[in-house]
Amino acid sequence: MVNQHNINMERSVLSSIIFNPVLFEKVYSILKPHDFYLPAHQHIFEAMFECEKDEHPIDEEFLKNVLEKKGKFDENAMLDILSTNWVPNINAYAKEIKERSTKRQLLSLTGDINDVTVEKDLPAHEAVDIVQQKLYNIAQESSEKEFRESNEMARATIEHIKEMKARGNAMITGLDVGFFHLNRLTTGFNNGDFVVIAARPSMGKTAFCLSIVRHCINDNKGVAVFSLEMPAEQLMLRMLSAETSIPLQNLKVGNLDEEQWTKLSDAADSFSRRKLFVNDQGNITIHQVRSQLRKLKMKHPEISLCVIDYLQLMTSAGGKERHLEVSEISRGLKLLARELDMPVVALSQLNRSLESRDDKRPMLSDLRESGAIEQDADIILFVYRGDIYKEREEKEREEKAKRDGKEYKSNFVKKDVEDVEILIGKNRNGPIGTVEIMFKKAITNFADKYDAEPTYTFNKIDFNI
Repeated sequence: MVNQHNINMERSVLSSIIFNPVLFEKVYSILKPHDFYLPAHQHIFEAMFECEKDEHPIDEEFLKNVLEKKGKFDENAMLDILSTNWVPNINAYAKEIKERSTKRQLLSLTGDINDVTVEKDLPAHEAVDIVQQKLYNIAQESSEKEFRESNEMARATIEHIKEMKARGNAMITGLDVGFFHLNRLTTGFNNGDFVVIAARPSMGKTAFCLSIVRHCINDNKGVAVFSLEMPAEQLMLRMLSAETSIPLQNLKVGNLDEEQWTKLSDAADSFSRRKLFVNDQGNITIHQVRSQLRKLKMKHPEISLCVIDYLQLMTSAGGKERHLEVSEISRGLKLLARELDMPVVALSQLNRSLESRDDKRPMLSDLRESGAIEQDADIILFVYRGDIYKEREEKEREEKAKRDGKEYKSNFVKKDVEDVEILIGKNRNGPIGTVEIMFKKAITNFADKYDAEPTYTFNKIDFNI
């Protein structure tokens, strides 16, 4: 069996840095201290980092001072390094050391598997989660993405423009979300986008997102949904109601006539041929989402959209404070969108503080744990149904009048179809603004209002300038 370490290579790399300290940055972009096999070499590389950070020379004397303060100076190891010839191709040596380090970590993982399955006898799902997380960390650390050169970027950009031209100068460059004016302002959900759809409870953010999902699967696009709040059957009920125009309540109790049964059967048969995948595990971590979505994407490359309902129900490993946990989840979803080259949509709750404002239209500061989410998201959409607040206010007036012994006749009329505003709070590569659509309550479906022009403004911040 080939040794998964090479002491001479390690000495050569460390010797080269001492003889030519400018090489440290190049090596540090590839290697970290734990990638060295010998503990003495790990300590010396750590000392090199401290010298670089403190703007001290990376030479024998300064390294010795740093190591002696920590009680980690090994004179024999230092002499061996100093007596080793430096190498001209340090990049190749560093990559080989990294390769062997990764293989050692993989071998160590086999021991971890034995530990969690045999020694600790953890439940299978916990053991799988721990192993997947460690394997993911190894994969992330071993992957290396270098700078792209201007000529390659220029060619790729021209090819993208040609592709857009071939589409007939269409306004959509990404995934068609099924709403004309929303597509117009966002150019669709583009690959690598992290999109947040936020609202207060009962505003219909899940129904709005399902309208997008239904449009995508009917357009033969694959969609993966992580439903942390609602079982898969309830999601399917909602989509079948929207597809057939049969009221959701009728579907729930099976109150259908013969014609409706036929429509339902046809719709169910149509959905059964679509590429829709739902994970309705109630408690899921960001690591499990990454792992499961990667597997699904490898098996079904046609997956074009991932939806998570909703972000605040997700957890991360390690028992961090909640704001740090949300930050890790938010950043993880953005990186996942980039890695899999597809849009990832996460639903999010809003703070109740907006309820105390006269104008209850949401804004970015209303996002729960808004700092990380606002920073990572490429697009943030708010769902706002003003009729909900109008109805609530009328009920409060009516109750107050009763308490005061007065009569009050409300002018509020419940509508089967409500006007809805989709507020674009952030659009990294385009304008922000408001799109008016409509909500058909009985079938929980959102649809376009073609007679409503969007209002929008351009904001330099949104273009990430």
